[in-house]
Amino acid sequence: MGDPRHRTNTFRRFFLNNKFVLFLMILLLIGLNILVLNKIPYVFAPLVVLVKTVLLPLLLTGIAFYLLNPIVNWMERKRIKRVYAIFLLYLVIICGITLLLVTVVPLIREQVLGLMDNIPRYSKEFETRFRQLIGSPIFNQLQQTLGTSSTDWMNSLSSRVSAIVNRAGASIGSFVGAVTETILAVIIVPFILFYLLKDGRKLPQYILGFIPTALRDETHRVMIEMNNQISSYIRGQIIVSCCIGFLLYVGYRIIGLEYSLVLAIVAACTSIVPYLGPAIAITPALIVATVTSPVMLLKMIVIWTIVQLIEGKFISPQIMGKTLQIHPITIIFVILTAGNLFGVLGVILAVPGYAVLKVIVSHLFEWMKERSGLYTPVD
Repeated sequence: MGDPRHRTNTFRRFFLNNKFVLFLMILLLIGLNILVLNKIPYVFAPLVVLVKTVLLPLLLTGIAFYLLNPIVNWMERKRIKRVYAIFLLYLVIICGITLLLVTVVPLIREQVLGLMDNIPRYSKEFETRFRQLIGSPIFNQLQQTLGTSSTDWMNSLSSRVSAIVNRAGASIGSFVGAVTETILAVIIVPFILFYLLKDGRKLPQYILGFIPTALRDETHRVMIEMNNQISSYIRGQIIVSCCIGFLLYVGYRIIGLEYSLVLAIVAACTSIVPYLGPAIAITPALIVATVTSPVMLLKMIVIWTIVQLIEGKFISPQIMGKTLQIHPITIIFVILTAGNLFGVLGVILAVPGYAVLKVIVSHLFEWMKERSGLYTPVD
């Protein structure tokens, strides 16, 4: 029947002492845990509500912290007590917001109201130009090649517009709820930000206190790298977006494009999303320029091309550099995936979230390589 001790040694040698089999067993246990947790989602319902409640205030606070913390640190190096530096910075921000409310906001309001009033006229003129386009010889030849007619094009366009309008009407309630949550988050942010600016330097050591002693050095290195990735991305992307908005505003004013300020602000906000943001931002400017005149459309395209060249060749390389070290194709796929999973918030957080996840996975992979011995060279 065989020696039981021999069978035990064989089992231990081929299973317990086999690092690859042990790794597969760990993956199996993780999969079983995920399966069990997926069967009892109601247990985590309060946690999900808590995360949804605090996510937006924490997100806004984090962005403000990475923007303002270098200023507070600089003021502290100038021998200004940190609390006084924070209060002084808050005072400057309040004065800046007040100045914007008095000077810029009325102009934005005027342009937005003018654009809203002219939407019916723009729609009719755009429809007229579209009908002229589909009646042209070139378009007729294209229709014959594709086997479609202008009626099909118009019906398809009408159905798509109706679907968009219906979805917009159905989402008014959720939009109002989102605005309410945003206002509440903006009110809470200054209080959280104050304590984060004041005691934020103590947070890493507090977190490391929960980490086993043997892992603290490696965890600290991961935290530093994550902090550098997030801070570089947030500061750089906001500066780049502001530069794009300013350059487009100047260019639109030079060519005399209507609603230049609103269109530039839209471009600055959407430019936060890499690669896909500019494609979204150019759409309203294209519509306004197309309705105005063909010459204005050509001027607008020239201005947009110049600004994109300046941003791509000079601004982004100097401000963003190669901090993220992520391939553009990877960024596009990450943004599309995050947008399908989490909507607009996913699009905004896709790149920094991927950068943080990349740091964590890279360090875990290096740790596994050192501990498992599966990647040691074979003699």
